[in-house]
Amino acid sequence: MACPGLWNLYVIAVVSQRGRTARHNRQKGPGHTKGTGAMISFYTSHDGIVRQIESIQPGSWVDVTMPSAAERQWLAQDLGIAPEFVQAAFDDEETSHIDVDEDTGQVLVIVDCPFIENGDEGAGSNVTQYGTHPLSFVFAPEQDYFLTLSPRHNETVAAFATSRRGDISTSRRTRLLLQMLLRILQRYVSYLHAINRQIRESERNLRRSLRNEELIRMLGMEKSLVYFSTSLQGLASTVNRIGAGRMLTLYEDDRELLDDVMIEVRQAVEMCTIYTNILSGITDTFSNVISNNMNVTMRTLTIITLIMSIPTMAFGFWGMNVEGLPLIGHWTYPVIASVVMAAIAAVVLRRVRVLK
Repeated sequence: MACPGLWNLYVIAVVSQRGRTARHNRQKGPGHTKGTGAMISFYTSHDGIVRQIESIQPGSWVDVTMPSAAERQWLAQDLGIAPEFVQAAFDDEETSHIDVDEDTGQVLVIVDCPFIENGDEGAGSNVTQYGTHPLSFVFAPEQDYFLTLSPRHNETVAAFATSRRGDISTSRRTRLLLQMLLRILQRYVSYLHAINRQIRESERNLRRSLRNEELIRMLGMEKSLVYFSTSLQGLASTVNRIGAGRMLTLYEDDRELLDDVMIEVRQAVEMCTIYTNILSGITDTFSNVISNNMNVTMRTLTIITLIMSIPTMAFGFWGMNVEGLPLIGHWTYPVIASVVMAAIAAVVLRRVRVLK
């Protein structure tokens, strides 16, 4: 029989090991497995290079994408993120803004990121529909890590997670936010250039032939520009509030990066406005062309109907069963009368510039 003292030591060791395992699992997050495309990933930087790690460390970056209910609960309970921030971060209808939780001092920054709705990133000129979805950043003063939350896969986050740029530090949270904002704005500018190329291509096609497919394609581009315009206006307001420095701490070497972000957002807003006006002008012009073509077609049909009704009138007159009609002896008289009256009608219509 085992000694009671040894048994007690064994029980204490097992309980201690379970406690360490539970704490480690809370740090890793629910269902996190490395290299399997998990919804919760942890990153840190070394000499400016980002690498993935197993669990949260001081100065690390936590990325959460399309979380389950258990993972959202883990964010609120184990990481202490404000529940309203968790709910807002994964709401597809959220627009760009910055918010502060007065109780915890946590800061939530939400920005809209552009993405391609009906194709892959490399689909080229065949892509006509773009959209935006929110990407959230959470700053928790009591926690020494940086969080990004997204309701769907985000290309900007994926690019930073595999970045080898050499200038990224996950411990400098405000600078990392500004670097991501700059990359998001560069993606906006890239997509706006793609939309502009599609506008020119559609204009060339419409000059050759007024096809419904091109008009529908331009409608998709117009919707994309509306989404971009709304998102960029909100993003510009958010960047201005970040630049004020009241909600997030800005260091001196962050100011230059902030200036780059402000320049980029102004450029994106101006480009979106210009392309929207160009597309609106092209759409209005071709709408007028279509309306004018319809008017010409209806006028032509009306003239043909008018001229064709003259022989009907002539044959109807000589076809009446009435005695005493002039020139009723031969069928050539109605034909000659029809031709003469049709010619007179054509000359009159041409004189009044109805027939061209």
